[in-house]
Amino acid sequence: MATFEVTDYGYSIQAQVDYIGADLFIQLTGGSHPHIGTVTTYCKENADKQVVRFPSHSGRFHKDDVLADVLLEEIAELLPQNCVITSGVHVDGISKEQIAGAFEMTKELASKIGTWLKIEKSPISHPKYQKNTKQ
Repeated sequence: MATFEVTDYGYSIQAQVDYIGADLFIQLTGGSHPHIGTVTTYCKENADKQVVRFPSHSGRFHKDDVLADVLLEEIAELLPQNCVITSGVHVDGISKEQIAGAFEMTKELASKIGTWLKIEKSPISHPKYQKNTKQ
């Protein structure tokens, strides 16, 4: 497991990265109220990406997956297999500059994660399945 952090624009964003088998789990959180706003899944085999957005307030839904997209764009080729990213960054009274900064900060985190992925290879072990035998 590894944790990365970028602080700029008056707040921090963290990425906690861990292998689960050959798959990668990333928690992308930050700001004044970290949370799970979205869940992004990515299947390397067919490049299929899916997103779940949780309800936010006033009938709205969280949009943190836009940061997960930035992250995935940078690291997809380095992934050994599948990836799940939970995202939740909230800054009270966020400004337009701070919103734009979130993308830059996430790209910087992606670079750090990419470097880590090149060094820390997944502990890949292929499962052994029982043969189907008729009894």
